[in-house]
Amino acid sequence: MRQALGKGLDALLNGGNNTENTQDSGSNTRMQKIPLDKIIPNRFQPRKTFNEESLQELAQSLKQHGLTQPVVVVYDGGLDKYEIVVGERRFRAAKIADFKEIDCVVHTKLDDKQMCALALIENIQREDLNPIETALGYKSLIQKFMISQTELGQYCGKSKAAVSNSLRLLNLEPQMQDALRNGTISEGHGRALLMLPSGAKREALFNKIITSNISVRQTERAAQNLLEEKTPKTNKKDSDILAFEQNLQEVLGTKVELKTSGKSGQKGTLIIHYNSLEELDNIAEKLKSKLL
Repeated sequence: MRQALGKGLDALLNGGNNTENTQDSGSNTRMQKIPLDKIIPNRFQPRKTFNEESLQELAQSLKQHGLTQPVVVVYDGGLDKYEIVVGERRFRAAKIADFKEIDCVVHTKLDDKQMCALALIENIQREDLNPIETALGYKSLIQKFMISQTELGQYCGKSKAAVSNSLRLLNLEPQMQDALRNGTISEGHGRALLMLPSGAKREALFNKIITSNISVRQTERAAQNLLEEKTPKTNKKDSDILAFEQNLQEVLGTKVELKTSGKSGQKGTLIIHYNSLEELDNIAEKLKSKLL
């Protein structure tokens, strides 16, 4: 059963009407049988690929058991068609199964933003999307509805960290995103690749995943090893700087670097390393506790 949406989207969607209801209880919906040739796909469908084998299996199930959950549509008077809001897989499978008509929940009032929200949230909560489609869905919702990652996580039944980690996948190079789309690498592999800055090392690790079929844990260890590789340094740090770095590393529980500049060394840059958003949150909490 789908979880309820948060206040922001509830208000946007006319009081949070439940698209699974089959009875009109004063809302802007009604139940109706609609011919398949009167139904068109959703313009805002976040899913870009439909697995044919999966559709064939669903079609066979529909032949045996019928459509157990209606498709959600909205009527377009200009086209005299019903546009799908939720349930395009069921619609496609029904066509394969040679259905002539299907049960639909018909919305009489939905604007483009509402249709986009319903389609995205339905797919995200059902986990029907590949990692990049999910990330793009999150990004679209944040941009269209001006909501925070925390709010979006509440709407979709996900943690803030899960939303953040998903969005970070969009920082990967196009070929890595393509590999996530087609299942060549997993979301865990993608997060491990993000441990490295973009460039030759990330590219090399990606190629190793593909050619050697290494696990997520192996990828994480390889990324960590690449991060810890030492580069030759012409100037040695003095004992005071080394002691400062060591003390701060013990407090924060992560690698810390202090790079000084100028003749006197009174200016510089403090670098605090982290390998995940969860670790960054922990570092921030430790810093707050020391400052307050």
